Amino acid sequence: MKTNLAIKTQNLTHTVKTAEEELTILNDVSIQITEGESVAIVGASGSGKSTLLGLIAGLDVSSSGDVFLYDHNLSALDEESRADVRGKYVGFVFQSFHLLPSLTALENVMLPGELKGDKEAKQKATEFLNQVGLSHRLQHYPRQLSGGEQQRVAVARAFASTPKVLFADEPTGNLDSDNGKIVTDLLFGLNEKQGTTLVLVTHDQGLAQRCSRQILMSSGRISEPTPLVEE
Repeated sequence: MKTNLAIKTQNLTHTVKTAEEELTILNDVSIQITEGESVAIVGASGSGKSTLLGLIAGLDVSSSGDVFLYDHNLSALDEESRADVRGKYVGFVFQSFHLLPSLTALENVMLPGELKGDKEAKQKATEFLNQVGLSHRLQHYPRQLSGGEQQRVAVARAFASTPKVLFADEPTGNLDSDNGKIVTDLLFGLNEKQGTTLVLVTHDQGLAQRCSRQILMSSGRISEPTPLVEE
């Protein structure tokens, strides 16, 4: 039976020029991620994890190789076209929350839907804030929320746009263990309910082990074989 691919990279290489030399951040990386999978990209600092995440999310363009998000070759698109694809398919959760300080929790979660012209943006935002246990914080601004609450707002915002793929970069990195567990449970709970493909970068082994698969990076390469999907 054919499995639907959400993400595919082919011979992905990324280099950065410095004053002294050209550094290879990623070297010939080929991966496949199926719809609905939860995948952790793990490895030591400097191994290329966040660079790989940024490339497959369409936030940057590789030096060579290809990135496919569903049927879109992100490597062949300009920034405006990549932004359109991200808006259609992708949600993000970052370590530093990235909430807008001038907007309430409700307004932050509503924003992606409003930008898409979704007339039900407010209703959806309210429902997702309720799901993450913040129905009593709708009108609070980020500065009035704890770190754990801010990250839960960020999770609600990511899922309120009903993404096909959710990318998370160290989503529990700034949280204590209790709030880290809450956010982890939310990510996997909402992932399961919506069938969203979850791709995350983490140093947290507990978080990584909850994923259906791990991709181990070392010095810009995949350190251990990662199963590829038969097409």
